[in-house]
Amino acid sequence: MKTTPQDRTKGRAASKDAAERREEILRTATELFAEQGFSDAMTQELADRLGVGKGTIYRYFPSKRELFLAAADRVMKTLSAEVEANIAGIEDGLERLARGILAFLTFFAERPEYVELLIQERAQFKDRTRPTYIEHRQVHGQRWRKLYGEMAAGGRLRPIPPERISDVMGNLIYGTMFTNYFAGPAKPVAEQARDILDVVFRGILSDSERARLEGVDPLPGLPEAKGDEG
Repeated sequence: MKTTPQDRTKGRAASKDAAERREEILRTATELFAEQGFSDAMTQELADRLGVGKGTIYRYFPSKRELFLAAADRVMKTLSAEVEANIAGIEDGLERLARGILAFLTFFAERPEYVELLIQERAQFKDRTRPTYIEHRQVHGQRWRKLYGEMAAGGRLRPIPPERISDVMGNLIYGTMFTNYFAGPAKPVAEQARDILDVVFRGILSDSERARLEGVDPLPGLPEAKGDEG
């Protein structure tokens, strides 16, 4: 049977409705998991909040585990989109990095329930060798590693392996995000971003101290970091 333009229009509308319903389920599930925890959150309560039957939820997510992990995945995809939007059109590498860090910290500061979801995932699903956050960090970190490599090749960064820079920067902002969640931000995230950038870009040593330590191992007796040029 031949497909008509009307059939195709209906198909697109149905697909859009399904995508919107899936998003609504994930958004509401995130709120419920953050409030009650994975173990205590009930599918029936989620259905009640959405105003649908449990069967509707199961059509999209066959189990609570799949629902939770999809919600965690949505957090990281939303983060990536937000960071991308904040660095779009920025050509200078250092400014891209600065805006990216600020976008990251702001994203989680404004959505503490997302941090809670990442914490719960690590606690509830220890069978997963790589949590969702780490999986996305590996994938989306490629663009930052590429940026670090280009900047080092252009003489703007020390000749440090991009992977090493990426790991250190990622750990800094990841730790700041969790500290903000557990203790509350000690200062606005814009100031936190400036502090991170100032210390990373300029270091903590004076020019004279850097010159004195040129070629000196700061941790004698321990293995050197790969690619460390001194």
